[in-house]
Amino acid sequence: MLRNVRGGKWAILLGALVSLIALVAVACGGDDDDEGGETPAAGPTATQPSGGQAGSPTAQPTPTVAAGKPVPPANKDELAKLKGEIIIDGSSTVYPVTAAAAEEFRKYAKDVRISVGISGTGGGFKKFCNGETDIQDASRPIDPKEVEACKAKGIEYIELPVAYDGLSVVVSPKNTWAQCLTVAELKKIWEPDAQGKITNWKQVRDSFPDRPLKLYGAGADSGTFDYFTEAIVGKAKSSRGDYQASEDDNILVQGVSGDENSLGYFGYAYYVENPGKLKLVAIDEKGDGNCVLPSEETIRTGKYQPLSRPIFIYVRKEAAERPEVQAFVKFYLSKSFTPIIPTKEVGYVPLTDELYAAITKRFESKTLGTLFPKGAEVGATLDRYLK
Repeated sequence: MLRNVRGGKWAILLGALVSLIALVAVACGGDDDDEGGETPAAGPTATQPSGGQAGSPTAQPTPTVAAGKPVPPANKDELAKLKGEIIIDGSSTVYPVTAAAAEEFRKYAKDVRISVGISGTGGGFKKFCNGETDIQDASRPIDPKEVEACKAKGIEYIELPVAYDGLSVVVSPKNTWAQCLTVAELKKIWEPDAQGKITNWKQVRDSFPDRPLKLYGAGADSGTFDYFTEAIVGKAKSSRGDYQASEDDNILVQGVSGDENSLGYFGYAYYVENPGKLKLVAIDEKGDGNCVLPSEETIRTGKYQPLSRPIFIYVRKEAAERPEVQAFVKFYLSKSFTPIIPTKEVGYVPLTDELYAAITKRFESKTLGTLFPKGAEVGATLDRYLK
């Protein structure tokens, strides 16, 4: 998927398998009117008996609204003079954040053309390390093999966290039995040995109905796939293969919402965008009955484990020298955009002001490389950026 952000509109280019291409123009403007600066509505932390057998279904979190209005940039006159093109690709999870940042930025820098594509985190890093893109969206840190691939091509980069995400395990709203799953049960479903064997809900838990289990999840090029398998199975990229996989989370939403027997996982923003089509499943990390739903509060505070994580952009050093790229990245990390991150239109959890200040300093000082030399870390915090 590719969005070219121009003028006051998003042009959305969807490539189908049969090479049928449809161009859809979506009007923008006014989306950031955030209802008088209401406080974000935090979803509950649901404590239930072991396995989530509560007497009533776990309450679903309410999609959040902005904590305050964006502040017009102080340098808007300079932004109006900018020209050029910025090419961005990578994660479908980070895509809603970056696409929204591009749209907001274009309100002030109308002569800067920005394209935002979706190739998955892994697919995007292939392009990025080949020098084909200026900015890489990533739902996990760059991994050691990608570090070496960039080094081999002489590509240096600046690593910048932009928000928090909580990978969401979801079912159809018609599913009345799966209120909460333990990490052990999720592993039982998704580990490689489950392929062709765990195909019925009753095999997951004996109290579940005798119904077929249809699975939907991230494709192998997705950073979401890497993180989910690391957090749940215990090894990145270790997963059964007999499920409906896609790097496009919208396809997964359609699949899960249309099948009463389905179970899937993807970024929290896609639940926020489709709350009527999906039902969240609470996660019991330790098997002690403490079932926690993803919400702005539980993701930010780290209570939603082991599926809370930071998401990133990577800026190619050479591209960061260009005025339009510098301006866009600073805008992305500023109060001109970050209040939009928790809105229903974007659906992620913003970082603290202190973190955004430290990360902006990292960009301005052109600090190169990654602070995650071993790749994704389950339960990792961003405090290291403040040091």
